Amino acid sequence: MIKLRLKRYGKKREVSYRIVAMNSRDRRDGRPLEELGFYNPRTDETRLDIPAIVKRLKDGAQPTDTVRSLLQKANVFEQVNA
Repeated sequence: MIKLRLKRYGKKREVSYRIVAMNSRDRRDGRPLEELGFYNPRTDETRLDIPAIVKRLKDGAQPTDTVRSLLQKANVFEQVNA
């Protein structure tokens, strides 16, 4: 199953995340199928590749809870249903 989830990177105590599409059985920091965005919790900065995310969601990818909340803030699910 393909999941949309966060991949951790950055220095200790200065973490950032990439939003990636990965197989659900792969390691958290393993090689992703596709990188779909960026999230920095310290500055609350988010950059999303919305067309690629919508394509993955229509193909059946399941977002994790954290990624789902980020996508809801960006109103991505409205574009999937349209």
